[in-house]
Amino acid sequence: QVQLVESGGGLAESGGSLRLSCVASGSLHIIRTMGWYRQAPGKEREGVAFIPNGGSAKYADSVKGRFAISRNTAKNAVYLRMNSLKPEDADVYYCDAYTTDCRGERDFWGRGTQVTVSS
Repeated sequence: QVQLVESGGGLAESGGSLRLSCVASGSLHIIRTMGWYRQAPGKEREGVAFIPNGGSAKYADSVKGRFAISRNTAKNAVYLRMNSLKPEDADVYYCDAYTTDCRGERDFWGRGTQVTVSS
């Protein structure tokens, strides 16, 4: 089991910035990739950014050049720096840990943090 706790959401103006944080605990050795998803009411959860262990970050086209994901393995944390925010970036953002072990592949999720962007 992996537990994830997000923080850092809130209200930003259009064009502004926010930084999301997510701290993992539990069976950290099974984590292969950490990332961020977002979801608006009534819509499917959308992948935003991912960073695998020892690998390069990947981004959704909608956030390339504006968002930056990073990991601090010493703190078991992943961050999402969001710049040049747009009203369409307003969603609930979820931290994800993709894991593999003897039980197979599993995703663990945080509870989410709300991001609101005023136009």
